[in-house]
Amino acid sequence: VTTNVQRHNSSSAADALVKNSKLSAAAPEFFPGNYASFQDDVYSDGSEEYYPETSLADFVQDFVSHLNSSPGSFESEIDYITDMLNSCVTTEEILQELVELIYVQSTSIPNFAYTGARLCNHLSYHIRLSPASGNFRQLLLQRCQNQFEQREQAVRGDPETQKRFHYYVLFLGELYLNLEIKSRKDTPGRANVLLGALKDLLNTLFCHPDDPNLMCAVKLLKLSGSILDDAWKEKGQSDMDEIIKKIEEVLLDVKCSRDVKQMLLKLVELQSSNWGRVQTASVSSDATPDNDPNYFMNEPTFYTADGTPFTAADPEYSDKYQEILDREDYFPDAYEENGNDFFCGDEDEMDPEIANNSLKMFFLLVL
Repeated sequence: VTTNVQRHNSSSAADALVKNSKLSAAAPEFFPGNYASFQDDVYSDGSEEYYPETSLADFVQDFVSHLNSSPGSFESEIDYITDMLNSCVTTEEILQELVELIYVQSTSIPNFAYTGARLCNHLSYHIRLSPASGNFRQLLLQRCQNQFEQREQAVRGDPETQKRFHYYVLFLGELYLNLEIKSRKDTPGRANVLLGALKDLLNTLFCHPDDPNLMCAVKLLKLSGSILDDAWKEKGQSDMDEIIKKIEEVLLDVKCSRDVKQMLLKLVELQSSNWGRVQTASVSSDATPDNDPNYFMNEPTFYTADGTPFTAADPEYSDKYQEILDREDYFPDAYEENGNDFFCGDEDEMDPEIANNSLKMFFLLVL
């Protein structure tokens, strides 16, 4: 009897909770307290949405900062960002301001070059305003051209000027890989104007072979060397062979740090092995990741800090590759103390004549 009374009382209490509950099936979707989205800046007064008043510069800085800190949110946020930009880019002057803002962010924020290039590619197809002075893509390429024409001054500038120039070079490499230009047949391809520009930029860097310039050239070739090599070969050009010769001259004649020489040697070795790609009997020009299980076999193989291999097939490819670039940043403090190598003394230095002979033997083996 007691048990039945307890069950009756529990049932009555539950019915009372349901009856008095304020929960509703039509309630807004719940998100955890730590959930963050760029669209959280859109506020609601309960009846209609409104956007906080902000300048274009502030808006661009905000969403670039968000994409830089959360690159994985690109796909989910880009449509919202594009809609907002289309709503405020209504004149030729505002479009030019937008191009300048995104260019500056992409060439000044560390590690943003890849996401910046993806952003530029998307906006080049989805920003609706197209005045007589040029659409988004045309104005962007004009801005890149302006910086390109100042390369000789920048490559010889002070350390801060050089650093900005190196960011520009790497952004241009990412832009070449990510900016799609549709042909008259409506098939996507790469911008040939950037192909020529990258060749000239590499020549400029190797003609001024101090350590920062050489490291920038190595990073660019690791990023895009296989693609550049293929593009030049398709045009019947031997530009990559010329670049490798310049590297050999630097290794034999230029007094650069041992770390940089090692990077250059590894780069020559990588190029001699066809950028680490697997040779196949035949490669279909129509191959895609969907119809060819061996599609990524011809992509370069890279290694994380713990030695784990990865290729472009890896879903975390961009993040892992960026870690490699970060590890090879300019002269980590651990390698230097009071201007000298911290781990090596003078007794570890190789005689210059022996070093040159060793390099010559290396070239005979790998070329």
